[in-house]
Amino acid sequence: MSVPVQRYSRTEATRLLCAGVYLDIDFRSQVIEQLVQHEERPVAPSLGVDAVPVLAYALRARSQEVQTALLLLLVWAVFVAVDFGDGGSVPVMWSLIYAVLCMVLWSARAATGLGTAVYTLDRATLRKALMGRRKRLRVLVPLGPRLLLAGYWLGALVVFFTSGGGNWPAVFFPLLLVVPIWMHRAHVSGVMRHELTRAPFAGLPRARLPAGERYRRIGAAIAREQHAELTIYDPFRPFIGAGIPYEPWSFALELKRRASAEPGRAPLTSRMVIELIRPRLEALRQSAAATSRDRLKDLEIEEFVYLPVGVGRGEVSYEGQTVRQHLLDAVDEGGEARRHFLRIRVGAWDEQVVVSVLVRVHTQGGMLVLEVVPHILTPVRPAYRAVDVIAGRGGEDVLRDGVRALLTGPTASFAAAVSTVRTIGITFRTWLADAQHALPDGPVTSVRELGSSPDVSLFQEMDISRYVKTIQDRIASGVREALSSQGYETDTFEQQIVQVSEGGVFIGSMSGGAVAVGSGSQARHTAGGTGK
Repeated sequence: MSVPVQRYSRTEATRLLCAGVYLDIDFRSQVIEQLVQHEERPVAPSLGVDAVPVLAYALRARSQEVQTALLLLLVWAVFVAVDFGDGGSVPVMWSLIYAVLCMVLWSARAATGLGTAVYTLDRATLRKALMGRRKRLRVLVPLGPRLLLAGYWLGALVVFFTSGGGNWPAVFFPLLLVVPIWMHRAHVSGVMRHELTRAPFAGLPRARLPAGERYRRIGAAIAREQHAELTIYDPFRPFIGAGIPYEPWSFALELKRRASAEPGRAPLTSRMVIELIRPRLEALRQSAAATSRDRLKDLEIEEFVYLPVGVGRGEVSYEGQTVRQHLLDAVDEGGEARRHFLRIRVGAWDEQVVVSVLVRVHTQGGMLVLEVVPHILTPVRPAYRAVDVIAGRGGEDVLRDGVRALLTGPTASFAAAVSTVRTIGITFRTWLADAQHALPDGPVTSVRELGSSPDVSLFQEMDISRYVKTIQDRIASGVREALSSQGYETDTFEQQIVQVSEGGVFIGSMSGGAVAVGSGSQARHTAGGTGK
């Protein structure tokens, strides 16, 4: 079942990721790195999100920071020129002292791991965004650097009043440096209020990438690849985009005909099994829609093909007929390179929790091999919910915004410089690498994975377990009917399924997967993520 991209463009996960690029400079840099710097890599499947508006807002945020940095650079240049041209009447280089303080405050904030974007979040805003997770909220800026800043202002003001204003640059220019930060914060707050709150985001047109041939090419490639029924993969990085493996399991079963089976029946094929699994999953979706508001009513079912990396990105065809041919050819071939899966997806908690169950069946050599690989995408980072806290403050509050700009100015000033230097370096390296013509590669991560939190709540964990078990039960019943309808024995299969569902035993091995034995055991997958 193909879902229009417009649906994913309006999801809660997409909205929060678009806000995150303004609040988290590391996330923004990673998004741009994966989608622009490494243009040779196809985009990973974007489950429940649309990567195009996220990239568009990331590029806008970066451009805005560069503009702010240029204004700050102009002020700093005048500050230094006036300070050094003072004739030595006051033997203190206030511009140098203030610059060092800005660097120390930025370094202290960076050490907390809470982000160093120009738009810095104050403690109250971050606490509200984290919704009561206070025990995990560290001090935004350690006390020592803040005391040094207070010492600067105390010393500057004392000298100002005792020397008759002889050191006026030490007071005037730090205040003047607040103005570009103030303007930047006003711009970002406006974007949060007018574009990234729920109602405007649902009604505004999809954000567009900047003009230019390169971004048109990148945008078209992302739109073509992110929700297609096939993807390119590196054998050492399977299932990129699906999240964290959640208790994958597999087993192999010898196909034995029942004594009472009719002679001459056609052998069991993977296509037969898939076609008997699908109706059970569709019935699950229909029953959920008829009886409750359970997320299973929105269950997405589609066949999906993984193709090994080899040819260039632009040489891979995503046309409907080509994709359908891959699906038809791959389902029964059981190959090592091209792999066919039935993918079942549930987007729960407003796409904050995404459960994907990938099923692979092959029936060659008188054996039935069933591989079931559940994956979980955890919620978007809670700090990105600060967009709603910022928007909830209402309209412009000049006085409060000015005070916030004054308090965050030193950190934001240095952050703008760091961001701009990084942007210049990235732009040069991207041009030098000429990624469009680089060697073919598979995706390394997805936008959704980059913005995910490592934590889920107890209720979310309960729902994940319920969705996975319910889907696996329907898969098992479909396989059982496939065996029975074709005259094969089912006793051994039923015994193994009971062990999987009740005993927590995972049977067999899986390339690139994980196997765990024993109730309460954990299966871990080291390539592409950590397991449950």
